[in-house]
Amino acid sequence: MGELEMIYFEIISAVGTARSLFIEAIGKAKSGNFEEAEQKIKEGNELFLQGHKSHSKLIQREASDEKLEFSLILVHAEDQMMSAEAFKILSEEFIDVYKRIEEGN
Repeated sequence: MGELEMIYFEIISAVGTARSLFIEAIGKAKSGNFEEAEQKIKEGNELFLQGHKSHSKLIQREASDEKLEFSLILVHAEDQMMSAEAFKILSEEFIDVYKRIEEGN
């Protein structure tokens, strides 16, 4: 496996795990475990940032006139990044909603 493929899989692994943590956070909030939900968000954010940094390396390389070949694996990695980001936003909103419900507001 080449260097670029390794970076692609780093992105997929990191943001895929982040997305799973964001989804877990929703479940924790639904059960009223808000501290655990916030911890899952924190862990997810760290992994998402790791994937984002790997992706930024690719962008910097291309911005430096290095031509990167088209790769379905890269497309998949970017799709996973967008999905994880969407779940991050949704999980934060769900946590807020569940807190409001528990408070009676």
